[in-house]
Amino acid sequence: MSTINPGPQGFEAAIKPATAESVAEFDHRKSPLERLQHLLHEIPWLAPLLVLIASLIGFGIAVGARFFSAYALTLILQQVMITGIVGIAQSLVILTAGIDLSVGAIMVLSSVLMGQCAFVYGLPAPVAILCGFAFGAGVGVINGVLVAKVKLPPFIVTLGTWQIVLAANYLYSNNQTIGAQQIENHAPLLQFLGNTFEIGGSNGATFTYGAILMLALVLLFAYVLRHTAWGRHVYAVGDDPAAAALAGVRVNAMLISVYTLSGLICAVAGWALIGRIGAISPNSGQFENINSITAVVIGGISLFGGRGSIIGMIFGAMIVGVFTLGLNMYGTDPQWTYLLIGALIIVAVAVDQWIRKAAV
Repeated sequence: MSTINPGPQGFEAAIKPATAESVAEFDHRKSPLERLQHLLHEIPWLAPLLVLIASLIGFGIAVGARFFSAYALTLILQQVMITGIVGIAQSLVILTAGIDLSVGAIMVLSSVLMGQCAFVYGLPAPVAILCGFAFGAGVGVINGVLVAKVKLPPFIVTLGTWQIVLAANYLYSNNQTIGAQQIENHAPLLQFLGNTFEIGGSNGATFTYGAILMLALVLLFAYVLRHTAWGRHVYAVGDDPAAAALAGVRVNAMLISVYTLSGLICAVAGWALIGRIGAISPNSGQFENINSITAVVIGGISLFGGRGSIIGMIFGAMIVGVFTLGLNMYGTDPQWTYLLIGALIIVAVAVDQWIRKAAV
């Protein structure tokens, strides 16, 4: 019994099979601008790095070769040391779609507490430093509980604790400064992070131990956020806390841990602040909340949470340092620094909004 293999019907014969080339014609071909948008979305620190390089080149041309001296470039690291450390704390909070306005006040009162413990209560310098660390972490716990458990907005919570800690700072210290000579004679460990060492002689690079600590913390938290479960949970909570909870993330515990760690890092910055200025003053560093937010925003970390990197934040802090040093060496009015940084903040937020569309 033979089978008949009928050929294609007339209308079937008229249809030509699609080739790979014709199928490819329907693929969406991205424009160079769209490819750049996706690249910046995948690598959040790339945009601030490009701005930093452009700033260095621009001020190098305007100021001259002395701007590229080893001393001048390492001076930038010293100037952004405090902002960089506090910026790490601020970055962790903002990555969870929060904000911490109390970081500067925690830093200052932690440094004041270290001084009081060493000079008023007679505690050894290491113990005094640990007391400051414990205080910073304790304020962080309070912030975290109010945000995670009581469900208050982070802006309102940290605005309140900023005012409370700032007032407590003045009341506790009686607005009195502990001088650099007194610290050097009786508790030099408090000034340790301000000590310097040189590479390349007197005209070479000059580093402080505080700047080295800042870079070490940046690398540590860059690794933690990228390669640990805790770090991935930080991004998940910032991106969508409800989805993170459904995926098994303990959102409340995560938020409390982030704010606690933020307070602890601010206390570390308080120790670095003593080394930076040499003395312990209740009037120093109070606006680091603004400076840290500036570094975070310029560094490409989204204020909406869930996107960005610690590496970008330190690039943002260094951009501010480059503008400050460059304009100072050029001899311009210091107000131009604030004007240009303000414009850069607005541009950075606009770019972030544009980059976020790549994920839609």
